[in-house]
Amino acid sequence: MKFKQIVTIVCISIVTASASIFVYSKYFQPRQAGIYQNGSTEVPVNYARYMPGTENGSAVPPSDFTAAAKAAVPGVVHIKTKINPRQVTNGLQRKRSILQDLFGDEFFGDEFNGGGDGRRYYVPGQMASGSGVLISDDGYIVTNNHVIDDADEISVTLSNSAKTYKAKLIGADPSTDLAVIKIEGAGFPYLLYGNSDNVEIGQWVLAIGYPLNLDATVTAGIVSAKSRTIGINKSRGSRNSAIESFIQTDAAVNQGNSGGALINTSGELIGVNSAIASPTGSYAGYSYAIPVNLIKKVVNDLMKYGNVQRAYLGVSYMPSSVIASLSDEQLKELGVRRDAPGVQVTEVVDNGSAKAAGLQAGDIITRINGTPIPGPSQMTEQIARYKPGDKISITYLRNNKEYTADNVTLRNLAGNTDVVRTTVLDRLGADLSALDKDDARRLGIRGGVWVSGIGNGILKKQTTMAPGFLIIKAGDQSITSPDELAKVLDRKGNVQLIGLYPEKSTNIYYYNIQTGGGSSESF
Repeated sequence: MKFKQIVTIVCISIVTASASIFVYSKYFQPRQAGIYQNGSTEVPVNYARYMPGTENGSAVPPSDFTAAAKAAVPGVVHIKTKINPRQVTNGLQRKRSILQDLFGDEFFGDEFNGGGDGRRYYVPGQMASGSGVLISDDGYIVTNNHVIDDADEISVTLSNSAKTYKAKLIGADPSTDLAVIKIEGAGFPYLLYGNSDNVEIGQWVLAIGYPLNLDATVTAGIVSAKSRTIGINKSRGSRNSAIESFIQTDAAVNQGNSGGALINTSGELIGVNSAIASPTGSYAGYSYAIPVNLIKKVVNDLMKYGNVQRAYLGVSYMPSSVIASLSDEQLKELGVRRDAPGVQVTEVVDNGSAKAAGLQAGDIITRINGTPIPGPSQMTEQIARYKPGDKISITYLRNNKEYTADNVTLRNLAGNTDVVRTTVLDRLGADLSALDKDDARRLGIRGGVWVSGIGNGILKKQTTMAPGFLIIKAGDQSITSPDELAKVLDRKGNVQLIGLYPEKSTNIYYYNIQTGGGSSESF
């Protein structure tokens, strides 16, 4: 009798507990709000496909990937671009044996002041294709900058439709290799943002795109590394602001996959495929995707401002590759630790955020807003998620003692929190700096503007100028600083840049460019 009573009590307890859990989960458990695009707190009706069990992003990994593929493929589009034939100036001119004569009156004749016949030739038109990801039901699409770079026409085809849409460029950011385009319409299927911070090494992922001009193609792999830096964005944008912290996968990605989706097994967007590691140009083992948490910030800025509001911490550091190449004695002489548990600061900019927060050369940054910072790529990605004016916390080591600076206000490159508009110098797509006085004295000139790097922009599109060029005149005006160059370019739509490559010869080169005559125009 006693045994039966015990069994009865246990059964009643189990039933009561199960009922309580059911009622709580159905009626009282709070839902995570604000995780979907377009301001929805529910799975939106225009989401590419609803997947039961993924409401809170906690789906059990499937035995196959059919559900995730069906959810995401409709939101990945095929992008085709056309670049019209154009004229390019090669700039090669006559040799001037005495450089100082460049500023002598006898050389300021018609030939020098714009009469230079910088030879022009035609570059034939080109057609290319890539992929993109719909991120809203009204037609906004994120893709790679290099997919649409220089395009005169952009067309988009959806996976489930033969209809082709003409797309408009909203904005592009070569430094992250991202761009936003838009097609007109409503009710488009789109992908939900996932959380790339939650991505784990070994996790299954799918790459979706249009490789080799095929229809929508899905490949599977695992995340093989995070926060990878491969140096590719330094060739696409300003070298000083290139940002790379790629998700590395072994999902097969080929030409045409660029701009396509990297998704998790719940069908959520966790990255945009951007590059492959290959000696042949085809897939050879690894591919790289831009993490979605960085994408969200860049996309929002491009849609709101037309350019990226980039925050800077205001510190210099030694890249990991340089540290690895130096001996222990060399590092000791420089005061740099090989085993630093973070990013060791080598210099603090006077008007930067770090200076205002009290950081000093030698400090080791270990956390940003509580997120571990084991290396430079993680730090640059974290800072890239914020805009000037945002506040962060910085945890750092000084003499092996930990400190945290709270409420650090991030600033832009100019050292303030103002909204940065695209300028004519930005549209040149180059790293520019004033020639210092010692170099000017050595060359026997009053000054000039170094072009130390050339990415995507007017100079690449319209000339054959190479890094190492020194601009000494723009039209008929001598140039000694980037600001002086900007003033000339703002005034004139067509300008001839005159200068030389001092490290190579004293030949004078002329490059003719068209800027549009105003800093408000974007490219």
